[in-house]
Amino acid sequence: MASIPAAAAPGSYTGEGFGTPGYRNFVLYTLTLVYTLNFIDRVLIGVVAQPIIEEFRLQDWQFGLLSGFGFALMYTLMGIPIARLSERYNRVRIIAASVILWSGMTALCGVAGGFLSLLVFRIGVGIGEAGCTPPANSLIADYFPPRSRARALAIYSMGITIGGVLANAFGGPVAELFSWREAFLVLGIPGVLIGVIVLFVIKEPPRGYADPPGTPVVAPLGFRDTLAELAGKPSFWVNTIAAALVAFVGYGIINFQAAFFQRVYGMSVAEVAMEVAVPLGLAASFGAFFAGYLTERISVRFPNAVAWLPGLGLLLSLPLYYAALTAASASMALALMIVGAILHYSYLGAQYTICQGVVSTRSRATAVAFFLFIVNLVGYGLGPLWVGLLSDLRMDALLQAGPWAAELSLAACKAGESELLASLGEAKAQACLQASALGLRQSLTATVFVLGVAGLLYLYLCRGLQRDLVAKLH
Repeated sequence: MASIPAAAAPGSYTGEGFGTPGYRNFVLYTLTLVYTLNFIDRVLIGVVAQPIIEEFRLQDWQFGLLSGFGFALMYTLMGIPIARLSERYNRVRIIAASVILWSGMTALCGVAGGFLSLLVFRIGVGIGEAGCTPPANSLIADYFPPRSRARALAIYSMGITIGGVLANAFGGPVAELFSWREAFLVLGIPGVLIGVIVLFVIKEPPRGYADPPGTPVVAPLGFRDTLAELAGKPSFWVNTIAAALVAFVGYGIINFQAAFFQRVYGMSVAEVAMEVAVPLGLAASFGAFFAGYLTERISVRFPNAVAWLPGLGLLLSLPLYYAALTAASASMALALMIVGAILHYSYLGAQYTICQGVVSTRSRATAVAFFLFIVNLVGYGLGPLWVGLLSDLRMDALLQAGPWAAELSLAACKAGESELLASLGEAKAQACLQASALGLRQSLTATVFVLGVAGLLYLYLCRGLQRDLVAKLH
């Protein structure tokens, strides 16, 4: 491996990337692998949603709590204190310890005996994953100069979509061959080894190394000082609200995507994983990468491209998602969702580029953690819970409007098809299955309209972005 430059003294900004180009890219791809593992372990529960719901006889709101808020609460609460540590201590060690923790807790999900134990292990996953993105963003900012960060962060952000692809590509077939429990074990255990590797292959760069000469030199800021800095940056808050709304929709869809295709189109776990989720994940990855590449190419001519590109993408994705969720066939739904996902996930790199671009060097990890606190509490915490609650409300309304209103309830209908047929008979079982499918469809179609608000906010962001940026993106 090529030699690494000697560490610069704190504040001696060079405007150049840390290390050779080859080593920088190696570090970037290693961090992307870590972020990929982060999302494999995070979204796997959505891949095996229906088997878990059926085994533990959960209502959709309970699964929304399990897959969303239960994870997001400790993830968001732990994110800021871990980020504060990242401003002062070795970021590589923090990331390595976090990978080992969340991977171990993911494996333990495979031995959960019920709803409560699975919830506890999911909380553990959330605590571990809180130590990934803030220090990783801070590292990337020190390895890559401002002109290259949009591309670098877009590549890093592809871990979100690649993680979803791999969670489905491996988790779905494993769950189909064995059970959902083995899926957690198979995908959780390798992360422990990856955490050890990270500890020894990534070097800790000097803080601010890649920032241009003349960038204001600041001492480490206290939490209150960081909040005071953020308070004067409207772009930070508009970006945060917009990203939170996108996450609200995105996590709501992701966590119930498999259940939607199984209930509405009668597909199996493995069929949804390989035929639906993998193509969608690849499309989303392409959207994130291409938007980052395009932003880097056109930012000299269009400085606000980092904001208006995702804004347009989100607005255009809304009608495509709505048409997909109301499509008559799975193939049509998939085709429309693929185009929608390319446009939807154009925001991934932009959210981090803007977030860290408007704050000083010593505030980056904390700013990203505060950003993630809001985005994940609203998006991951409330998105799946909202979709689950609305799905249950619509399903209950449909049951009450049907011919078996006096005999059917949500609790009676939350089981697999074979169990429903055995306990309720053909007519009542079909009433349960149809209400379950239509309730979830109506919940998701109502939720995607939030993307329109987020798209408008990204377009509005263009008004003051250049004023708030610390280091220009071109």
